[in-house]
Amino acid sequence: MDEHAQNFGNHLLIALPSLQDSYFERSVTLICQHDDDGAMGVVINRPSDYTVGEVLQQMGVSCSDNGLKAQLVLNGGPVHPERGFVVHDGDKAWDSTLSIGDGLFLTTSRDVMEAMARGEGPPQALVALGCAGWGAGQLEQELTDDSWLLVPNRQDVLFELPMAQRWQAAAGSIGIDLLNHASHSGHA
Repeated sequence: MDEHAQNFGNHLLIALPSLQDSYFERSVTLICQHDDDGAMGVVINRPSDYTVGEVLQQMGVSCSDNGLKAQLVLNGGPVHPERGFVVHDGDKAWDSTLSIGDGLFLTTSRDVMEAMARGEGPPQALVALGCAGWGAGQLEQELTDDSWLLVPNRQDVLFELPMAQRWQAAAGSIGIDLLNHASHSGHA
């Protein structure tokens, strides 16, 4: 990246009320990668119609952990909706893992799901289908256009809060109440 450019990796991207995109309305996206070519992230507050158990069954992987099987899979974004993404902590290496930062990772290989099914997976994990992507300079322009609020990532928002609370809690982490935020903005 340009030495003066800011890297937004390991930040939460929060849709402002002014964002006029039905897919991303009230969304919170974990930015997993950001460089000169663009950005990639996973929406962390949109449940899909699937559970982890159903995904494991489609993969042909057996699992006896009812809690894991009942976990909702996230609708991670409109890009590659057929592809699985696991956002997780832990220190074990998997076949295809990207370090997001601060002990947080994104894995796209089957081995992490197999390990989760055996009870040997990462301590905390979110499973998503699909991701979100931005071309070179697109995310920066959308931030300038006041479509998004960018805040440092908080693992409690990722792993502890119910999905319905993540949008307001992520913004609240820097003192902003989105429910009282105007649905329009301007530049002086």
